[in-house]
Amino acid sequence: MFRVLTTDPASKARRGQLTTAHGVIQTPAFMPVGTQGTVKAVSPEELTDELAAEIILGNTYHLYLRPGLEVIREFGGLHQFMRWDRPILTDSGGYQVFSLAKLRKITPEGVRFQNHLNGAAMMLTPERSMEIQAVLRSDIAMYFDECPPYPCERDYAARSLELTNQWARRCKEWTEANAPKGQLHFGIVQGSIYADLREASARALVDLDLDGYAVGGVSVGEPEEEMFRAVEHAEPFLPQDKPRYAMGLGTPPQLVEMIGRGIDMFDCVLPTRLARHGTALTAQGPLNLKNERFAKDTRPIEENSDSYPCRKGFSRAYLRHLLKANEILGLRLISLHNLHFYLSLARRAREALESSCFPTFREEFNNQYYQTHQAS
Repeated sequence: MFRVLTTDPASKARRGQLTTAHGVIQTPAFMPVGTQGTVKAVSPEELTDELAAEIILGNTYHLYLRPGLEVIREFGGLHQFMRWDRPILTDSGGYQVFSLAKLRKITPEGVRFQNHLNGAAMMLTPERSMEIQAVLRSDIAMYFDECPPYPCERDYAARSLELTNQWARRCKEWTEANAPKGQLHFGIVQGSIYADLREASARALVDLDLDGYAVGGVSVGEPEEEMFRAVEHAEPFLPQDKPRYAMGLGTPPQLVEMIGRGIDMFDCVLPTRLARHGTALTAQGPLNLKNERFAKDTRPIEENSDSYPCRKGFSRAYLRHLLKANEILGLRLISLHNLHFYLSLARRAREALESSCFPTFREEFNNQYYQTHQAS
């Protein structure tokens, strides 16, 4: 299911392949986020033919509410519904429950909450989360967890982790009895900023012998160094022969740093979210294309990029015009560029690992991104 092809002797970075029911994923891998059954502003054909994306992420909570399980069941799963024939990972809904803090009540059974669309009372349990993901027929389904906030006291983090461990065991029982054939299942390491809790969480999940392991509860408001520590506290206790996934991360330099810490898979909403606000990503740092200084700029977003808008010669001035005029094409073009930037960054990391030059790639990328951006 997962093979490590090569490792970097100077770090914990590794190059691998993950085989799923809908295809092989080359790792390190970036997964574009398709929250509601679509990567925002981008078609499935563009994702495959233009961007060469091998896997995308779907959102259990949002798809459960809309269009609902009966609709997706009618189509035989999310792949057929959204016309996507490559792998899909679905999250468990745990993070969305975390984000609904004012509308929820956490109990040992599960989480009672009011959904954000119409305020209706709902209940999400470990079993229900896995059942939803079974109907979605995703290639990789995540176990249901509780995501503690930052900051939180150690006592709260410990109680939260015990609940997550109980829920993981219930997820395991349900999937062994009911999960669709070929669906892989990943557990989520929690424990907030506490090293001993992260270790305990990793060990408890490894005892369940899952297909892969994620580090969750990161990028929830903590400083970057705490984000890195969360991975460092969990990684030594995760199996070498199973994939590792850092959830909801992060900026381009954070991805490179997480690869160096032994992470294989990533997802992040930043590429399309930044695009909707007019920000394009480059090796020299982000560019806010709404700025006046780009009004007559004839250059593409990035001189040496082969992203679609750069390859076709769309100028910064034209993109700024589209943004100012609220034209949909503007955010579409920048979304394509930003997704290309993330996906090509993962590809370049793979190539650096294959060429035994990952440390040089890591240092040069970070220096160029940070130093050039700060100087500008």
